[in-house]
Parts: sequence; C-alpha cells; structure tokens
Amino acid sequence: MGKLKVGILISGRGSNMAALVEAARDPGFPAEVCCVLANRPDAKGLEFARERGIPAVLVDHKAYPSKAAFEAAVTDELLTHGVDFVCLAGFMRIVSPTFIERWHNRLINIHPSLLPSYKGLHTHERALADGVKLAGCTVHFVRAEMDVGPIVAQAAVPVLAGDTPDSLAARILTAEHHLYPLAVRLIAEGKATVTGEVVEIAPEAADETARLFSAR
Repeated sequence: MGKLKVGILISGRGSNMAALVEAARDPGFPAEVCCVLANRPDAKGLEFARERGIPAVLVDHKAYPSKAAFEAAVTDELLTHGVDFVCLAGFMRIVSPTFIERWHNRLINIHPSLLPSYKGLHTHERALADGVKLAGCTVHFVRAEMDVGPIVAQAAVPVLAGDTPDSLAARILTAEHHLYPLAVRLIAEGKATVTGEVVEIAPEAADETARLFSAR
C-alpha cells in the first residue's frame, strides 16, 4: 500500500503544518504531504512549504463570489495535486457541509482543548476561568457541527499555578506538534478507523497512544 496523500490547509504561519511536513520527511512515515494550500496571500506557511519543495498553493477566498465557488476551487487544487486526505491546520474558514461531505472521513482538524469541552474560540481563557487542572488538544474527523466529530487522538497538558492564556497555549501547542503527526500516522497505517461515529484504535497502537495522551 502506498503512502497516504495529504493536503494541508492553512491561513497563517501553519506551525502544525510544519510539524506534519517535518514528520513526513522521515522515509518511514506512512503519509506524504502533496501540497500546502492557504486562503490568505500573506500566510507565512506557504513560504515554509516552498522552501521544502512542497507545492504551495494560494486560493484566496476573497477572489471568489461565494463560499461554494471558493471551496470548489480548493477541492480542484487538492485533486490536481493528488490529495486523498485533508488536514486542517489553522485554517480560519468554516468549511461547509458540502465540503465536509465531499471529504467524508478524509478530513481532520486539530483543536486546542480536550473535546467535547471548550468548543469554539478562547479555549484557554475559558479553561483557566473554570479552574480546570488538565487542558490539552484533540485531533478529530470533521463534521458539519463545529468542533464535533470522531476523536482520533488527544493529549493532556497540566494547568500550572500562575498560568496565563498565553503560557498555557504555548505548552498545548507543543503537544499539538507531537499529536498531529501521530494521528496522521495512525490513520495512514490503518490503526485508527472510524466505526459509526467513534474512532477505534488498533490494540497494537494502544500503548504508544496512551503514552502521548497522558499529562505532559
């Protein structure tokens, strides 16, 4: 079986994109990044991709008359580059149900909380205000409802005394950079599969995922 052909959608610097690209440089990694696509011309992640020989594609959402036209152009570019699996990595556009259905169970996202807690924005501020002792991040398959979908992987990060939203966000981002490549690898190797609306992890991968999912 060949490598999973991945396209990554970004809107900015794309630090999670960079983590995926670096992971995929390992010849043993079971996925290949076929293109990085941004919806903003000032997205710094495009330059990162170009410097590493990865096709960097701009599809500026402002250049299209509708969301449908924009998303059709995105899909066309992904298919042109041979993509069969899509990773959202700081892509600051809400994708439509039509796009989600087009890439059903082939579209994942990373969110900076332990879903289903703290969906949406300002996750770190809300977590600190509630006094939680564990925060973290989640990789999940995308569904029509925001920040909902079968969970592939999670990493927990302890909340420390004196944490600010910025300090907590920085530690969670470090965890994201480990979690996203692991999630993609599990999917590419067939060790994380969607059954109904739940992701089942193969027994042989359980020990590895448990080490990462525990508090860092």
